Amino acid sequence: MTPLLVLARAIDAVNRRIGKAAAWLILAAILVSATNAVIRKVFDLSSNSWLELQWVLFSAVFLLCASWTLLDNEHIRIDIVNARLSKRVRDGIDIFGHLFFLLPFSILLLWTSWPFFLSSFEINEQSLNAGGLPQWPAKFLVPLGFFFLTLQGISELIKRIAIFTGRMEDPNEGSGGSHAILAAEVDRLLADVDVPGAGAPVPPAKD
Repeated sequence: MTPLLVLARAIDAVNRRIGKAAAWLILAAILVSATNAVIRKVFDLSSNSWLELQWVLFSAVFLLCASWTLLDNEHIRIDIVNARLSKRVRDGIDIFGHLFFLLPFSILLLWTSWPFFLSSFEINEQSLNAGGLPQWPAKFLVPLGFFFLTLQGISELIKRIAIFTGRMEDPNEGSGGSHAILAAEVDRLLADVDVPGAGAPVPPAKD
């Protein structure tokens, strides 16, 4: 295994672990939301900090799980077009997309979001809502998320070039991810549905 593939494997391991840990914040957000709703309805009490905490937790899941989503090939594709292309063309499109779209975009966001966070941290920026949370922890999630997404973009580019040149097998080939599983389940359910009138002769059209 080449040093670059070793690096890609290390990045994959880190982002998978971070993604799985961050996914638990979904449960935390649900518990916070449910608790806040019960307290508001039963005791007629509410807190802006609890409301803002839900937004922060959702943002953390979205930003910290983005690299894990890319790693597991679960990002959105135009499957109707993609499925009609050869494997080599698809790999070439991935290389081009990672190199000229994903990485420049994630690096740009990382570069511009760091001062965005730093200025908030230096003044200890607080929420405009009474009793709200400090703003800098939420703003820190932006450069942090795009840092890990940039690393994963580098990893995917390394792996895709290795696949394109025949140096490694595509780990996602044939699996299709959850998209293929869901599509197969939909096909199975549709096949089991009895459509009324199916198979009945079609009456002739009236003049």
